[in-house]
Amino acid sequence: MKRAFLLCFALILILFSGCSSSTNNENIKIDKTFTIDELSTYNGKNGNSAYISVDGIVYDVTNVSQWKNGMHNGFEAGKDLTDEIKTISPHGISKLKGIPVVGKLVE
Repeated sequence: MKRAFLLCFALILILFSGCSSSTNNENIKIDKTFTIDELSTYNGKNGNSAYISVDGIVYDVTNVSQWKNGMHNGFEAGKDLTDEIKTISPHGISKLKGIPVVGKLVE
């Protein structure tokens, strides 16, 4: 079971490594804030955008084809995936570069 989870997460990281944009996520001024409850509404279902949070930064994965309907290999949009990225990912947050930043997660 753990091996399958790791494999799924590795696939997510591959997805992120293939995404590119002229936007550099470093030094972006973030004005929009999301609580965990607000983030959960951005689950990619029923026409909603698909957002994920990592290290307090909220990323928009709506236009990433692998996140169709807010799902990707068992992971759901609308959630904080910090622990998964930091404890499972061999590349950490570096693979999020180029994914549009839409805000920050607040407690």
